Amino acid sequence: MQRFRQRHLSAALATSLLAASPTSAENLYIEAGRLIDGVSSEVRTGQCITVEAERIKAVAPCGPTPDGAKRLDWSAFTVLPGLIDLHTHLADLGQSADLAAPIKASPAETALVGARNARVTLEAGFTSVRDVGTYRGLTDVALRNAIDRGDVPGPRMWVAGAYITIPKGGGELNGVIPNEQLPPDMRLGVAVTSKEAAEKAAFLLDQGADFIKTIATGAVLAIGTEPGAPELTVDQLRAVVQVAHARGKKVTAHAHGAEGIKNAIRAGVDSIEHASLADEDALQLAKQHGTWLAMDIYNGDYIDEIGTKEGWPAEYLRKNRETTDAQRAAFRRAVELGVNIGYATDAGVYPHGLNARQFRNMVQYGMTPMQAIQSATGHAAEEMGRSDIGAIVPGRYADFVAVKADPLADITALEAIDHVMKGGVLVR
Repeated sequence: MQRFRQRHLSAALATSLLAASPTSAENLYIEAGRLIDGVSSEVRTGQCITVEAERIKAVAPCGPTPDGAKRLDWSAFTVLPGLIDLHTHLADLGQSADLAAPIKASPAETALVGARNARVTLEAGFTSVRDVGTYRGLTDVALRNAIDRGDVPGPRMWVAGAYITIPKGGGELNGVIPNEQLPPDMRLGVAVTSKEAAEKAAFLLDQGADFIKTIATGAVLAIGTEPGAPELTVDQLRAVVQVAHARGKKVTAHAHGAEGIKNAIRAGVDSIEHASLADEDALQLAKQHGTWLAMDIYNGDYIDEIGTKEGWPAEYLRKNRETTDAQRAAFRRAVELGVNIGYATDAGVYPHGLNARQFRNMVQYGMTPMQAIQSATGHAAEEMGRSDIGAIVPGRYADFVAVKADPLADITALEAIDHVMKGGVLVR
């Protein structure tokens, strides 16, 4: 899948990555045509945003340009907070028919591919992402650090480091060679006992992970596992949660099946990835506990179409068909119940940079356009426990996107962002 994996970066691409690195932020006075702040349902006009030192200083009716500030005329645009994707895999090669692809690429090559993925994600308007795991453990940490240093352009990243998974579970690279022979960096989170799961979680946090990703059920895109089957036990999940929460870090759980979802919620995880086969009890439990759902309801269509065309494993295609419609029905019901839902795409299964395609599905399956926007702005920041991104309010980072079309009239407007700004620096 060369059109989006691009495992071998050319010299020209490497040069473009460096050339696209942001410069220092200016003091700005941005005139917005229509402003959606990410936290309220009000659309305001005639507002100007004052930006100083990468942050929003003020949002108020427009007036004279402050001394020392550069005025930016976005009066023809709807201005929104920079978008947030809660489920990406930037530091990975992307899905393909070649099961062995992750092991064929070195950690260095994987990180370089991740740099390309980060750039196109940022240019698509996603200024922050939660990166929820990579086969090559800790390459996501390296990529995040490179972005933070300004070595390569990309979104703000919060990373998991690796997957906490049972042997041969949904977080392992199964079906290539015996799992015991996989490189050590591909098994950093493999755990058998509760004690080992806790130790692996502590290790990942020590190595720079921002949160912990657990695998509570089998996976669609993992050989020999079933999405409905529980994997990590309640005790194992609880042990991980205790370690992470003691350090002020969050835990998310990959969980398709209803029993695994309920196990994870009862263990105290903060969010559930996928939730494809959630039943009424699971959704009610999520609402009761305030657990967030990160449901990737777009990529089932991509897997079915492209996976079939390119010869992905029959097991993948079968499991995708068994979960896609069920997940969308569960999403609709979660919206009806008022369960917390954040914007999460599983980008990497489909091409990075196309993250905004999911907005249309979220509206199709029950959200209003404003709810969908808030799921990728203020609500996504809330799910991550961040008070510095996701909203156009004073004190937060000056991360913005601007579109000429009205996304409340046509949510697909967000698939073609006109302007992107991160930390007061215009990306494009």
